[in-house]
Amino acid sequence: MAAPVTRQVSGCAGRVLSPSGSDTERGQPLADAVAELPVLDASGRRVTFGALFRERRAVVVFVRHFLCYVCKEYVEDLAKIPKSFLQEADVTLIVIGQSSYHHIEPFCKLTGYSHEIYVDPEREIYKRLGMKRGEEISSSGQSPHIKSSLLSGSLQSLWRAVTGPLFDFQGDPAQQGGTLILGPGNSIHFVHRDRNRLDHKPINSVLQLVGVQPVNFMSRPTVIHV
Repeated sequence: MAAPVTRQVSGCAGRVLSPSGSDTERGQPLADAVAELPVLDASGRRVTFGALFRERRAVVVFVRHFLCYVCKEYVEDLAKIPKSFLQEADVTLIVIGQSSYHHIEPFCKLTGYSHEIYVDPEREIYKRLGMKRGEEISSSGQSPHIKSSLLSGSLQSLWRAVTGPLFDFQGDPAQQGGTLILGPGNSIHFVHRDRNRLDHKPINSVLQLVGVQPVNFMSRPTVIHV
Protein backbone atom coordinates (compact mmCIF):
# COMPACT_ATOMS: atom_id res chain seq x y z
CA MET A 1 0.00 0.00 0.00
CA ALA A 2 1.31 3.42 -0.93
CA ALA A 3 1.95 5.80 1.94
CA PRO A 4 -0.56 8.65 2.25
CA VAL A 5 0.33 12.12 1.04
CA THR A 6 0.98 13.89 4.32
CA ARG A 7 2.76 17.07 3.31
CA GLN A 8 0.82 20.33 3.11
CA VAL A 9 1.70 22.13 -0.11
CA SER A 10 1.32 25.87 0.33
CA GLY A 11 2.24 29.17 -1.23
CA CYS A 12 5.22 29.40 1.13
CA ALA A 13 6.57 26.18 -0.32
CA GLY A 14 6.41 27.66 -3.81
CA ARG A 15 4.42 24.76 -5.21
CA VAL A 16 1.21 26.45 -6.25
CA LEU A 17 0.01 27.91 -9.48
CA SER A 18 0.50 31.60 -9.99
CA PRO A 19 -2.58 33.87 -10.09
CA SER A 20 -2.31 33.90 -13.88
CA GLY A 21 -2.80 30.12 -13.89
CA SER A 22 0.60 29.24 -15.36
CA ASP A 23 2.38 26.26 -13.88
CA THR A 24 5.37 27.90 -12.20
CA GLU A 25 6.74 24.67 -10.69
CA ARG A 26 5.72 21.09 -11.05
CA GLY A 27 4.18 19.76 -7.85
CA GLN A 28 4.99 16.54 -6.10
CA PRO A 29 3.56 13.51 -7.94
CA LEU A 30 0.42 11.70 -6.89
CA ALA A 31 1.23 8.03 -6.35
CA ASP A 32 0.10 5.81 -9.22
CA ALA A 33 -1.64 3.53 -6.71
CA VAL A 34 -3.84 6.47 -5.64
CA ALA A 35 -4.47 7.68 -9.20
CA GLU A 36 -5.70 4.19 -10.11
CA LEU A 37 -8.27 4.00 -7.31
CA PRO A 38 -11.89 4.14 -8.50
CA VAL A 39 -14.59 6.73 -7.93
CA LEU A 40 -18.23 6.33 -8.94
CA ASP A 41 -20.38 8.73 -10.93
CA ALA A 42 -24.13 9.30 -10.50
CA SER A 43 -24.88 6.16 -12.53
CA GLY A 44 -22.54 3.98 -10.48
CA ARG A 45 -19.98 3.84 -13.29
CA ARG A 46 -16.39 3.34 -12.07
CA VAL A 47 -13.81 5.92 -13.17
CA THR A 48 -10.18 5.98 -12.10
CA PHE A 49 -9.35 8.97 -9.91
CA GLY A 50 -6.37 9.96 -12.06
CA ALA A 51 -8.49 10.05 -15.23
CA LEU A 52 -10.38 13.05 -13.82
CA PHE A 53 -7.38 15.36 -14.17
CA ARG A 54 -5.17 13.53 -16.68
CA GLU A 55 -5.65 16.11 -19.43
CA ARG A 56 -6.07 19.39 -17.52
CA ARG A 57 -5.81 21.03 -14.15
CA ALA A 58 -8.59 20.36 -11.72
CA VAL A 59 -9.79 21.83 -8.46
CA VAL A 60 -10.87 18.76 -6.50
CA VAL A 61 -13.01 19.36 -3.40
CA PHE A 62 -13.51 16.46 -1.00
CA VAL A 63 -16.59 17.05 1.18
CA ARG A 64 -17.41 15.56 4.58
CA HIS A 65 -20.75 13.94 3.80
CA PHE A 66 -23.81 14.93 1.82
CA LEU A 67 -26.03 15.55 4.86
CA CYS A 68 -23.54 18.04 6.34
CA TYR A 69 -25.12 21.51 6.16
CA VAL A 70 -21.67 23.12 5.83
CA CYS A 71 -20.91 20.93 2.81
CA LYS A 72 -24.30 21.68 1.32
CA GLU A 73 -23.85 25.44 1.60
CA TYR A 74 -20.24 25.34 0.41
CA VAL A 75 -21.28 23.32 -2.66
CA GLU A 76 -24.16 25.73 -3.26
CA ASP A 77 -21.49 28.41 -3.74
CA LEU A 78 -19.35 26.12 -5.90
CA ALA A 79 -22.46 25.78 -8.06
CA LYS A 80 -22.37 29.54 -8.71
CA ILE A 81 -19.06 29.34 -10.55
CA PRO A 82 -19.93 29.87 -14.23
CA LYS A 83 -18.76 27.09 -16.51
CA SER A 84 -17.45 29.75 -18.87
CA PHE A 85 -15.00 30.93 -16.16
CA LEU A 86 -13.61 27.41 -15.84
CA GLN A 87 -13.45 26.87 -19.59
CA GLU A 88 -11.52 30.11 -20.11
CA ALA A 89 -8.85 28.89 -17.67
CA ASP A 90 -9.00 25.27 -18.95
CA VAL A 91 -9.79 24.06 -15.44
CA THR A 92 -12.15 21.33 -14.24
CA LEU A 93 -14.10 21.61 -10.98
CA ILE A 94 -14.75 18.30 -9.22
CA VAL A 95 -16.57 17.48 -5.99
CA ILE A 96 -15.99 14.09 -4.36
CA GLY A 97 -18.18 12.74 -1.57
CA GLN A 98 -18.03 9.50 0.38
CA SER A 99 -21.59 8.23 0.21
CA SER A 100 -23.32 5.75 -2.06
CA TYR A 101 -23.58 7.01 -5.64
CA HIS A 102 -27.38 6.97 -5.21
CA HIS A 103 -27.09 10.18 -3.20
CA ILE A 104 -25.33 12.17 -5.94
CA GLU A 105 -28.37 13.17 -7.99
CA PRO A 106 -30.50 14.32 -5.00
CA PHE A 107 -27.53 16.30 -3.64
CA CYS A 108 -27.03 18.04 -6.98
CA LYS A 109 -30.72 18.92 -7.18
CA LEU A 110 -30.59 20.27 -3.64
CA THR A 111 -27.52 22.45 -4.21
CA GLY A 112 -27.93 23.36 -7.88
CA TYR A 113 -24.46 21.93 -8.54
CA SER A 114 -23.91 20.97 -12.20
CA HIS A 115 -20.13 20.51 -12.43
CA GLU A 116 -18.41 17.13 -12.10
CA ILE A 117 -19.15 15.06 -8.99
CA TYR A 118 -18.20 11.56 -7.86
CA VAL A 119 -18.10 9.46 -4.70
CA ASP A 120 -15.48 7.36 -2.93
CA PRO A 121 -17.76 5.12 -0.81
CA GLU A 122 -14.93 3.23 0.88
CA ARG A 123 -13.08 6.49 1.63
CA GLU A 124 -9.93 4.89 0.26
CA ILE A 125 -8.77 8.04 -1.56
CA TYR A 126 -9.56 10.14 1.53
CA LYS A 127 -7.31 7.81 3.55
CA ARG A 128 -4.47 7.73 1.01
CA LEU A 129 -4.47 11.53 0.79
CA GLY A 130 -4.30 11.85 4.57
CA MET A 131 -7.71 13.48 5.05
CA LYS A 132 -8.47 13.81 8.75
CA ARG A 133 -11.16 12.11 10.81
CA GLY A 134 -12.64 13.86 13.81
CA GLU A 135 -13.00 17.54 14.69
CA GLU A 136 -9.80 19.38 15.52
CA ILE A 137 -10.59 22.37 17.73
CA SER A 138 -9.19 25.45 16.05
CA SER A 139 -10.35 28.91 15.08
CA SER A 140 -11.24 28.79 11.40
CA GLY A 141 -12.79 32.25 11.32
CA GLN A 142 -16.06 33.20 9.68
CA SER A 143 -16.63 31.37 6.42
CA PRO A 144 -17.98 33.52 3.58
CA HIS A 145 -19.87 30.48 2.30
CA ILE A 146 -21.85 29.30 5.34
CA LYS A 147 -25.25 30.92 5.80
CA SER A 148 -26.71 28.87 8.65
CA SER A 149 -25.89 28.82 12.33
CA LEU A 150 -24.80 25.57 13.99
CA LEU A 151 -28.28 25.04 15.44
CA SER A 152 -30.31 25.80 12.34
CA GLY A 153 -27.89 23.97 10.07
CA SER A 154 -27.87 20.86 12.25
CA LEU A 155 -31.67 20.83 12.36
CA GLN A 156 -31.79 21.08 8.57
CA SER A 157 -29.38 18.13 8.27
CA LEU A 158 -31.45 16.06 10.69
CA TRP A 159 -34.65 16.87 8.81
CA ARG A 160 -33.09 15.79 5.50
CA ALA A 161 -31.95 12.55 7.15
CA VAL A 162 -35.36 11.60 8.56
CA THR A 163 -37.30 12.61 5.44
CA GLY A 164 -34.97 10.86 3.01
CA PRO A 165 -35.69 7.42 1.55
CA LEU A 166 -32.97 5.92 3.78
CA PHE A 167 -32.06 7.14 7.24
CA ASP A 168 -28.30 7.47 6.96
CA PHE A 169 -25.66 10.17 7.15
CA GLN A 170 -24.69 9.71 3.49
CA GLY A 171 -21.12 9.12 4.57
CA ASP A 172 -18.97 8.90 7.72
CA PRO A 173 -19.89 11.94 9.90
CA ALA A 174 -16.37 11.98 11.42
CA GLN A 175 -14.62 12.29 8.07
CA GLN A 176 -13.20 15.70 7.12
CA GLY A 177 -12.61 16.86 3.58
CA GLY A 178 -10.10 19.03 1.79
CA THR A 179 -9.17 20.78 -1.44
CA LEU A 180 -6.48 19.91 -3.97
CA ILE A 181 -5.26 21.34 -7.25
CA LEU A 182 -4.17 18.45 -9.48
CA GLY A 183 -3.04 17.80 -13.03
CA PRO A 184 -2.42 17.62 -15.84
CA GLY A 185 -1.18 14.14 -15.09
CA ASN A 186 -0.33 13.17 -11.54
CA SER A 187 1.10 16.50 -10.33
CA ILE A 188 -0.13 17.93 -7.03
CA HIS A 189 0.08 21.73 -6.97
CA PHE A 190 -1.85 22.53 -3.80
CA VAL A 191 -3.27 20.62 -0.84
CA HIS A 192 -5.48 21.81 2.00
CA ARG A 193 -6.80 19.28 4.51
CA ASP A 194 -9.75 20.51 6.56
CA ARG A 195 -9.15 20.33 10.32
CA ASN A 196 -12.87 20.67 11.07
CA ARG A 197 -16.13 21.26 9.24
CA LEU A 198 -15.55 25.02 8.91
CA ASP A 199 -11.91 24.84 7.83
CA HIS A 200 -12.53 24.73 4.08
CA LYS A 201 -10.62 27.10 1.79
CA PRO A 202 -12.49 30.20 0.58
CA ILE A 203 -13.47 29.43 -2.98
CA ASN A 204 -12.09 32.58 -4.57
CA SER A 205 -8.67 32.02 -3.01
CA VAL A 206 -8.52 28.63 -4.75
CA LEU A 207 -9.85 30.00 -8.04
CA GLN A 208 -7.12 32.65 -8.00
CA LEU A 209 -4.46 29.94 -7.88
CA VAL A 210 -5.70 28.41 -11.14
CA GLY A 211 -6.41 31.66 -12.96
CA VAL A 212 -10.21 31.50 -12.75
CA GLN A 213 -12.09 34.78 -12.39
CA PRO A 214 -13.42 35.51 -8.89
CA VAL A 215 -17.12 35.01 -8.25
CA ASN A 216 -19.42 37.31 -6.26
CA PHE A 217 -21.02 35.12 -3.60
CA MET A 218 -22.58 37.99 -1.65
CA SER A 219 -25.88 38.24 -3.53
CA ARG A 220 -27.90 36.29 -0.99
CA PRO A 221 -30.73 37.04 1.42
CA THR A 222 -30.05 38.35 4.89
CA VAL A 223 -29.47 35.50 7.34
CA ILE A 224 -31.16 35.44 10.72
CA HIS A 225 -29.15 33.24 13.10
CA VAL A 226 -31.10 31.24 15.66
